[in-house]
Amino acid sequence: MTIMDDIRRMLGDDIVRLNNIIADTLRSDSMMTNAIVTQYLRTKGKQLRPILVLLSARFFGDITDAVLYGAAAIEMLHNASLIHDDVIDQAGNRRGNPTINSVWDNHVAVLIGDLFVSGALQAAVHTGSPRVLQSLASMGRDLSTGEINQIDTARRHLIDKETYMDNIRRKTASLFVSCVTVGGITAGANDDTLRVLTCYAELLGLCFQIKDDIFDYYDLAGVGKPTGNDLREGKLTLPLIHALGHDTDEACAMRQLITDGNLDEAAIAGLVDYAKRAGGIDYAQSVMHDLRYRAATLLDPYAGNPVTPLLLGLLDYIINRDH
Repeated sequence: MTIMDDIRRMLGDDIVRLNNIIADTLRSDSMMTNAIVTQYLRTKGKQLRPILVLLSARFFGDITDAVLYGAAAIEMLHNASLIHDDVIDQAGNRRGNPTINSVWDNHVAVLIGDLFVSGALQAAVHTGSPRVLQSLASMGRDLSTGEINQIDTARRHLIDKETYMDNIRRKTASLFVSCVTVGGITAGANDDTLRVLTCYAELLGLCFQIKDDIFDYYDLAGVGKPTGNDLREGKLTLPLIHALGHDTDEACAMRQLITDGNLDEAAIAGLVDYAKRAGGIDYAQSVMHDLRYRAATLLDPYAGNPVTPLLLGLLDYIINRDH
């Protein structure tokens, strides 16, 4: 039994209502569209992001219809990004199931992703809050610029922790911040406390991406990508960035490999092995634990809130997960 199981059990009826809103919002008069969407929604994943919206609302008050519509908007936007990512990556599977683009084609997949975006906007309108729409718009901008910046830094072979952290803050953590913001706004949170919780959410999102990046250095069942895949795409992540910062001949040789570009499989395997041997994984783990400490310190004044232990447990779940 994990903390996610405990949270799901506590939010059981609300999660059912959330998923009904998503299904109803995406339903159309097109038989083909309904068939694709119904099949897609059968595998929901962990639904971590809408759950974070619901937990944030519980932190501040009750889960209302506005909260549920806000959570639905977040989940549909997130899924839209996944569907579009599968097209970009030419992915054949997600969550152990064939992707929309592999069953149909890229054209259909992009259109279904667009349908999810429009559904998210429709759900956001149902919250009755312009601030929710503003949060979603800001998040969408950050997600896009974060991904573009990552492509830019990969092409220019920029190798430093600050650039990496800024990129993941935009492309991943901004979505977690929006979850908490939407949950707090729709639950009537006061701005000062909401700012504290959004800081927690950013730290949670950073941990999530760092952990995801660590997975790239191991051949793990359930992760869904081969070892070194980030390097194949030109992405430098925290373990290797740290290792490349050493003042050694080997680090210099590894930096030159990346600068030269066109990494073959042997070079990728060598870089992955070097990152492990040079302490990159241990360093990334220590960064996550430092972020966890900062988050716990932020939440310490709210130790009496029954949701606080769940938020801290969620951090530990993210840091210690194996897929």
